[in-house]
Amino acid sequence: MEVIVEGESSGGSKYTLNPTRILNEDILICVDVDAESMVEMKSTGPNGRPLTRFESIKQAILMFINAKLSINPDHRFAFATLSKSASLLRREFSSEVESAIAAVMGLSATSSSGPADLTTLFQIAAHEAKKSRAQNRIFRVVLIYCRSSTKPQHQWPVNRKLFTLDVIYLHDKPGPDNCPQEVYDALVDALEHVSEYEGYIHESGQGLARILYRHMCVLLSHPQQRCAQEYIDIPKSLTKKSPASDSMPCEDSVPISSQ
Repeated sequence: MEVIVEGESSGGSKYTLNPTRILNEDILICVDVDAESMVEMKSTGPNGRPLTRFESIKQAILMFINAKLSINPDHRFAFATLSKSASLLRREFSSEVESAIAAVMGLSATSSSGPADLTTLFQIAAHEAKKSRAQNRIFRVVLIYCRSSTKPQHQWPVNRKLFTLDVIYLHDKPGPDNCPQEVYDALVDALEHVSEYEGYIHESGQGLARILYRHMCVLLSHPQQRCAQEYIDIPKSLTKKSPASDSMPCEDSVPISSQ
């Protein structure tokens, strides 16, 4: 498509916008099953009992899958777990909601695993990404990580970028036994190291399920259509504004935190 841009000069200028096909996605969702994933959150379930991170993660994944398939029913999903290393739960990628629900509900946490090695996850992703490319699809990994006490590790070539990595990091507050900032920095390094398109990373130490769900909604964005994460301005902050009046100054407006 050729566009004429009017400028100060009489001739104007031209540029060409090349057409781009938005490819269907194969998405591998990898869940951290370390014991730290069982930490209770501040949110409660229908019975009034506090939800664990793991329970909230399952709900967030199911919401993500249903929303993604509503946008495009040709996206496909598979699942993996992360303890000391990554392990595939289901090798075949599928668009069937029922099989996805069964896989997610079958997830269970394990005992403490110590440091996580992401190398196996990247190896699995690279192998599957080649098969996706052969079918004219793109590959993405969504990693949900929950450890505050140990940094993840990986060994991966810098110039080998075959897939996009997104990360959601749920963590505890900093303390004598926790180093969430160091863990976050290691996750950022891994994301920048392997991502083909713009990968997003979101973190929360507030223990609120709604923040996890909000982060998962941002990850609905297709990697080929993304801006840089630093330019994301959603969700918008809500502001409660009083009716306009000459006798009521604007300072009386009370901000409502989106948190």
